[in-house]
Amino acid sequence: MKPSQPRTRWPVTLVGAGPGDPELLTLKAVRAIAAADVILMDDLVNEEVLVHARPDARVIRVGKRGGCASTPQAFIDRLMIQQAHRGLRVVRLKGGDPFILGRGGEEIEQLRAAGLEVDVINGITAGLAAATALQTALTHRRFAHGVVFITGHGAPGQAEPDWVLLGQAAAALKLTLVVYMGITRAADIQSGLLGALPGATPAAVVQHATLANQRVAVTTLERLVETLVSQGLGSPSIIIVGEVLQALAALAHADEQASSHGAGRRAA
Repeated sequence: MKPSQPRTRWPVTLVGAGPGDPELLTLKAVRAIAAADVILMDDLVNEEVLVHARPDARVIRVGKRGGCASTPQAFIDRLMIQQAHRGLRVVRLKGGDPFILGRGGEEIEQLRAAGLEVDVINGITAGLAAATALQTALTHRRFAHGVVFITGHGAPGQAEPDWVLLGQAAAALKLTLVVYMGITRAADIQSGLLGALPGATPAAVVQHATLANQRVAVTTLERLVETLVSQGLGSPSIIIVGEVLQALAALAHADEQASSHGAGRRAA
């Protein structure tokens, strides 16, 4: 493969591929993918987006999936820098949005330190897509004045999030909590939040948001782990906790009551 212009050093472009549905790519993302010589692609990016890539583009899969073995970040950084210094157009294709729990900031630091310019194209973050799947807003004038996007676990060597403190802040400031990569730590998250929030606080889990195999469960904070187990929900999933889910929680409760009454009549 020949560089587009061997003597030109192109900016490295960080592209948010969105939550999974390839139709949610922005037009700018499509153009960047179409122009790329080299695409470094995250594991959670839908393969269908590669329909926009040139046939001669080199696609390097650099798996990044919560709870699984991942390609070392330092290796990804070196690859981007090496390919860009060769005069190639490099696209770093990332799930969701590069700047929402996507290590976009870390990658920009490394690229700039190597003397490279960087362009960023935003994508729809998974937390927002999960809320859309639920047809609920993350903010609401009556229920939530703000939203917190947070990872379910700390970086290696760093302290885990203080879920009690976060729950206190959510209660005091009327915040919706959107937890990424939290399934494996769900018991700790639930326990900590219950130290500050009522057990009846509405909660929801969305797995594979925007994809054909999307699954949704609406529950309460005190039944979060129970719901994950009973529904067989796993990664990748988004956990949402907050009063904005009140209407959904009421519907779920009504459905549950109707099901139990129906079962009782059949037994009788």
